Amino acid sequence: MEWVLYFLVINVIGFGMMGVDKQRAKKGEWRISERTLFLLVFAGGAVGIYIGMKWFRHKTKHASFTQGVPGIFLLQIMILAFIIFFN
Repeated sequence: MEWVLYFLVINVIGFGMMGVDKQRAKKGEWRISERTLFLLVFAGGAVGIYIGMKWFRHKTKHASFTQGVPGIFLLQIMILAFIIFFN
């Protein structure tokens, strides 16, 4: 059950970081690196990052985000399904 809390927290963090990065972009301030955002995606925060992209209209013109985030999420779902069904 701890894993549910983990995924909830990591996705809330991802969503929030997209909002913070969007605000920083508008103000011309120091930004959150794309590497950091993708580390969150790989850590399980793909849903939060994706929802943040749509909600804040941020990184929506970057193919690495519009295609990469959903692609990584689908890959993670396939790995999880494999582990569940073939373990």
